[in-house]
Amino acid sequence: MDVDTQPSDADLIERSRHDAGAFGPLYDRYAVQLFRYAQRRLGVDTARDVVADTFLAAFAARGRYDLTRPDARPWLFGILTREIAGHHRRESARLRALARCAPEPPVDGPADRVTADVTAQASRQPLLAALAGLNRGERDVLLLYAWGELSYDEIAAALGIAGGTVRSRLNRARTKVRAALGSDPTESTVE
Repeated sequence: MDVDTQPSDADLIERSRHDAGAFGPLYDRYAVQLFRYAQRRLGVDTARDVVADTFLAAFAARGRYDLTRPDARPWLFGILTREIAGHHRRESARLRALARCAPEPPVDGPADRVTADVTAQASRQPLLAALAGLNRGERDVLLLYAWGELSYDEIAAALGIAGGTVRSRLNRARTKVRAALGSDPTESTVE
């Protein structure tokens, strides 16, 4: 099927209300992206379970989906974030444990790559510790933005919060992370 003629997410959800098989393409479109995000937050094994639970919850809630929204990605990330919240303590413990781990040595390669890897590894432990220190709302917003690659509006839709709340939580999270990394908290933007 040509990309331009593929049904929208809303069309698939509407069809799935009468034909359960119509929900499958949503999994094909978004499972990998949701898994990558969940894996970063919870690890591989838990991510598989959480993504599966996300699609089960989405399927069960498809009758309440707002069909005026053609893109289901924020909705799915919102469900995923709520599923992850159930694993909040495990996530915090994982981030603290990763922060204590010795960094992996850089792989052989061109000098620029080695330098970049060393710099990234040096920042890894303090970054993970900083993420573990954020409250859940700040961490959710920051990670949906940085790892989920959602826009402010998509984050607001995913979490069911106002756009201004997204901006303020993201600002607070960035400030805390900068401070934890020893950066000037008044610097403009750290992604």
